[in-house]
Amino acid sequence: MPDATFPAWGWEGFLPLSFQPRSSQELLITLSPDPAVSPRCGRCQHPCTRVHDVSVRLVRDRDLFEHRVWLSVPLRRLRCITCGVTREHLGWLPARSRITCRLQCYLEALVALLPLKHVAQLTGIHWHTLKAIDQERLARTVPEPDLGQVRFLLMDEFALFKGHRYATVVMDAERKQVLWVGEGRSRAAIRPFFEWLGTHCQHIEAVAMDMNTAMDLEVQAHCPHARIIYDLFHVVAKFGREVIDKVRVQQANQLRQQPRQRQIIKRSRWLLLRNRDNLQEEQQVRLQELLDANQSLLLVYLMKEQLKELWYAPSERVAKRRWGQWFRQAMESGLEPLMIFARRLKPYMHGIVASATHHLNTSLLEGVNNRIKVIKRMAYGYRDNSYFFLKIKAAFPGIPR
Repeated sequence: MPDATFPAWGWEGFLPLSFQPRSSQELLITLSPDPAVSPRCGRCQHPCTRVHDVSVRLVRDRDLFEHRVWLSVPLRRLRCITCGVTREHLGWLPARSRITCRLQCYLEALVALLPLKHVAQLTGIHWHTLKAIDQERLARTVPEPDLGQVRFLLMDEFALFKGHRYATVVMDAERKQVLWVGEGRSRAAIRPFFEWLGTHCQHIEAVAMDMNTAMDLEVQAHCPHARIIYDLFHVVAKFGREVIDKVRVQQANQLRQQPRQRQIIKRSRWLLLRNRDNLQEEQQVRLQELLDANQSLLLVYLMKEQLKELWYAPSERVAKRRWGQWFRQAMESGLEPLMIFARRLKPYMHGIVASATHHLNTSLLEGVNNRIKVIKRMAYGYRDNSYFFLKIKAAFPGIPR
């Protein structure tokens, strides 16, 4: 038995008895109860000297240089006068755990920086054990939102897996904190968020989203004072797909007898869809030549630019006037894709006009979606959605108050 003055190793109540190499990279340390320290009951934590039985547990501790350290710990069950037969309380070893608190703190620091797969390869700890440690850390450290201060919401969806499986994310627009993430994008999938929000739904003033009917209806059902704001990016992207692309294809099909001109129009998709300010000088020249040569493409391109102006109106009155002008021009254009799009957009006009009062958009959530993709790639995907959603909340804890 080593002398009681042996240096402290962090194993309160125990002393190292022997050191034995378990393999070329592993070290086994056998511990022995310290006679100078009385064991304590695992429930009331009062000293108790009556030992019921003893069992030996093999426990991992922090690595010592290149060696992985294993501890052989004799764990006692005590006969407490108050609690009966209970396990011995150890401050450095959690109950039913085979990892010391010291190693757990080290692993928590690693999994906060590296993918679980890499930490498992580095430490030799099983992936499932690391996931449980990280999930417990996230549940403990992710800040709870102050729902009473939430006034403006951003709602959007992102792809969970391939095969049209989606999840919905909701963010506080002012504090930039992810409030809730749920699987699915239907009304039934979104409803738990508003049920969780409870009476605070009365305080919501505006919600920005894409033209998702499920989100729109749920907001109207639960937040009576909230204005719906449709995002500029989603509407313009929809215009590009349903109007510009279709008109471009129609114009290309009319030039079957002129292969060279047809090829120019077919290859002009990104010139027409991208903002002019983002084009290089050579691309701007090509775009202008294309628009000068084709009146139909010129018309839908100008209608796209005018559509954007609806979101920059100084007041709702001006926005309504601009919408009326834009809708009339679309219906008089004679272009079927444009007319169909205008008729479909008309029921959503209230959410476009409201942007003049509440300058909200989901561009912040588009950045969140990009970060979510990075989180997925780093982890090579997630098997547990609840763990994945905790990771998302931890990545966007909000602006500190």
